[in-house]
Amino acid sequence: MTRVQDIMTRGVRTLRPSDSVVAAAQTMDELNVGALPVCQSGKLVGMVTDRDITVRAVARGRADAGTILSDVMSSHVSWCYEDQPLEQVVEQMSDWQIRRVPVMDRSEQLVGMLSLGDIAVKGDADQAAQCLMHISEPARPHHLWPPQTVGLTTQVPYPVQSGSKPRNRQAQTQRPAPL
Repeated sequence: MTRVQDIMTRGVRTLRPSDSVVAAAQTMDELNVGALPVCQSGKLVGMVTDRDITVRAVARGRADAGTILSDVMSSHVSWCYEDQPLEQVVEQMSDWQIRRVPVMDRSEQLVGMLSLGDIAVKGDADQAAQCLMHISEPARPHHLWPPQTVGLTTQVPYPVQSGSKPRNRQAQTQRPAPL
């Protein structure tokens, strides 16, 4: 059975919540990656993606050195353990429509990242293809989630599709569970 640790990428560069979006974009460009973990005092506190920078910073006119990552990063981060079965983590990535996931050891220290690319190149290409298919399903915009309830009926302003999931989950006050 393949474990996450068998195919994950190790030696991942991290950023701090106080780093600028410009520094994050430059680091992504240098490393040719689309996401970076954000850590504070050795603990994972978020992820910043190229999409976060584009949608949350550039589109709002805040793509300057004065905008810090804590303003644009995703703070609710799903992660997995390095010794988890790959099949289990791929299923969770499919369910949550995410292309990459931070990997932790059992003391919850960041030890790497698992990406869809890692799965395709070092793992099972068929498994990666299935995962990509599920990740690519259209999702409801976060402002339409959850559907509004009026009286005893739920008003759904869009057709509900099988597999539709919100991409932007509501932030939880408790620490997210591992995948």
